[in-house]
Amino acid sequence: MTRKTSSSIFDFSIIRPALIEALFKLDPRVQWKTPVMFIVYLGALVTSAVTFVHFSSFNLQLSLWLWFTVVFANLAEALAEGRGKAQADALRAMRTTVMAHRLNSSGEAELVSAALLRLNDLVLCSAGDVIPGDGEVVEGIASVDESAITGESAPVIRES
Repeated sequence: MTRKTSSSIFDFSIIRPALIEALFKLDPRVQWKTPVMFIVYLGALVTSAVTFVHFSSFNLQLSLWLWFTVVFANLAEALAEGRGKAQADALRAMRTTVMAHRLNSSGEAELVSAALLRLNDLVLCSAGDVIPGDGEVVEGIASVDESAITGESAPVIRES
């Protein structure tokens, strides 16, 4: 029996590149692409300039909170992008390792890689199987895992 492990949101292999990406996103040309955060970015620049000219604890707090908001938003966006790329890579890797029970012309099932499936191939799937490719159920009903196709890991019921 194998145990499925879920990746944590605090996975260091995703956080480190996200932190670097969050700092690169402080470039005004990048900030310009998200208008709301660009306004916060401009506000942080203006309040920082005002704080240097007329220092007060209120101006300093306001500047720090605005910069925190901008950096945190950039980090959240970079983390989401990193997790999305990691999931896409995992799906791509899974696509090459998924095996299928393809029915040959005599009706016998042969085990082949999902990458070898072609249009009009008939595949035998059992309850709980990972569906090896996009297709149509022609006979029967089962609870199957479509994660190789849709990315959704929850089993779904499919019938003809």
